[in-house]
Amino acid sequence: MSKALVVIPTYNEIENIERLVRNVFALRMNFHILVVDDNSPDGTAQAVEKLVTEYEDQLYILNRKEKSGLGTAYIAGFKWALQRDYEYIFEMDADFSHNPNDLIRLYNACRKNGADMSIGSRYVQGVNVVNWPMTRVLLSWGASKYVRFITGMNLYDTTAGFVCYKRKVLEKINLDKIQFVGYAFQIEMKFKAYLAKFKIEEVPVIFTDRTRGESKMDTRIISEAIFGVIKMKFKSLFGNTDFNEI
Repeated sequence: MSKALVVIPTYNEIENIERLVRNVFALRMNFHILVVDDNSPDGTAQAVEKLVTEYEDQLYILNRKEKSGLGTAYIAGFKWALQRDYEYIFEMDADFSHNPNDLIRLYNACRKNGADMSIGSRYVQGVNVVNWPMTRVLLSWGASKYVRFITGMNLYDTTAGFVCYKRKVLEKINLDKIQFVGYAFQIEMKFKAYLAKFKIEEVPVIFTDRTRGESKMDTRIISEAIFGVIKMKFKSLFGNTDFNEI
């Protein structure tokens, strides 16, 4: 059995999901995949269910009743992983903005370099983003700078969504107390790992914007991140960290 699980949330990713699944399974390392689908009306779940018969005991699907936010989808996937024997749990987008080949690099940062959490970082070596308009690059880069300043985390890409966790990190963080469901979810998970003094390593990657399907980004998600970070930092000053005993 594989010790590495890639959690991929989906909502209307029919144009990408089969190709992504096949790309991950073509890697020289044995990954398992859990697709967490939020009742996509375009048939994403049905496409994955067909693939499950082809990749038995490698590919799994968790069907949810409605679109409830990226953070809750990942938390559902993390809980599913923790009920099983996975030691390395990954976050990955379904739209090919994250290169499947980089999964191995994130894994090696944890398995070989001793990191507890590795981040596919767009900004640790300059700005490595392809196909984004300059306004969005500046927004994302500026958001990471802002979060770094407010929280004190020594990370260049605080909003990255391409991550590998060792099991013990997810066991330590009380997933039921994660507050944010959108863009700020990524920040909150890194901040909790930082507060728990886990070793975090940034792995430089090239982020390529989707060429198929539609982006899920909206202004509410950005607002959550901007104001949520201040609230999150304020809570931490009073020792409210929401950790489990492990």
